[in-house]
Amino acid sequence: MEATPAIQAAQDLLFVCAVVLAVGSITGFFARKIGVPDIVLFLLIGMALGPSALDLVDIKVDSTVNQLLLLFGASYILFDGGVSLRFKVLNEVWITIVVIATVGVIITGAITGLAAYVALGIPVMTALLLGAVTASTDPATLVPIFKQVKIKDRVVQTVVSESALNDAMGAILTFAVLGVVMTGVESFSMLDSTLDLLRESFVGIFAGIVVGYGAVLLMAHKRFGFLHDYLPLVTIMLVIAAYLGALRIHGSGFMSVFVAGLILGNKESFGLKLEHEDEHKLEDFIATTALIMRMFIFILLGSQVNFLLLSTVWQGALAVVFVFMFIARPAAVFACATFDKRSKWTVKEMLFMCWTRETGVIPAALAGMLVGAKVPGSDIVAGVTFMAVLLTILIQAPTTKWLAKKLDLLVE
Repeated sequence: MEATPAIQAAQDLLFVCAVVLAVGSITGFFARKIGVPDIVLFLLIGMALGPSALDLVDIKVDSTVNQLLLLFGASYILFDGGVSLRFKVLNEVWITIVVIATVGVIITGAITGLAAYVALGIPVMTALLLGAVTASTDPATLVPIFKQVKIKDRVVQTVVSESALNDAMGAILTFAVLGVVMTGVESFSMLDSTLDLLRESFVGIFAGIVVGYGAVLLMAHKRFGFLHDYLPLVTIMLVIAAYLGALRIHGSGFMSVFVAGLILGNKESFGLKLEHEDEHKLEDFIATTALIMRMFIFILLGSQVNFLLLSTVWQGALAVVFVFMFIARPAAVFACATFDKRSKWTVKEMLFMCWTRETGVIPAALAGMLVGAKVPGSDIVAGVTFMAVLLTILIQAPTTKWLAKKLDLLVE
């Protein structure tokens, strides 16, 4: 019996999922063995599996499947970033974290956007959109690195916390600039845009607190915790509810899932606690699900790279990434961390924070969403984002230990 088009499409999708999971698992194993962040190899293997090479993975950028994976994957990874943060650490260096994760993202995006405008000759708003997409850092890359390299605790916690928080800010900024790109510069108002940004952020925070606390209550409360036996499923429902709930009331879905994760990760602060075994199982599930999402996002991103376009803009893209790494990030760190007199950051600590800022999951997902939505200039944005992801991870991640040693930040 001949398969119908729907059945054939389902079989093709099932095959792609099997390939991504099988190859991703093997790739992740080798990445751990050689001490390289897994997303580097996911990107490279995705390029090999794509239509330009082996043609085993061919998910169109603008397909519903691709957009679903990007939306849920980015949301779950943000949620995982929120879960990893602790209120105690935030209380010690919260000023630096908040300022770098907000003002710092804007500074980084603006300088990178200016570089893109000059080096690539693209429209101003498209250049700023590129800057916004690439401005956030990647907790999914940084956390594994710091598990291998022992560095002063407050530096590590600040970098990781900032990377988790600035992902949400980067997403909000991207969609704020996108609104201008789609409606036209003549409709742009700095005051209105700033107010919209603040409104989306605060509504997202409110939604994340409500949904996050409600879910934790149903998971860990002695009387109302009737979902205690379904902890992994609750995290999936929590991410979906936080994202869609915030959107329904015109808030940031990404900020909402991040805050919901923060509430779950700090549930003890609200008098709610899980048994040690349950806590361990939940942590394993969240880490595994986040890993699967990284596999799909980066392998698909690699398979969708437009090599023809990349070959025409690679020189300009290198220039943009150079400015991004050596000018934009240091400017953001020194402008924001120096402001925090309470934390008394040393020059060595700030230099380390300047360098340790790998680009990763959220920028990649945002670039994919823009291409899928056929935003003008999105191909160039995706190409430069790919270069930023690859170069920052290949250059900055392997040199983390060396730099920490040079700056005397290693601990026994």
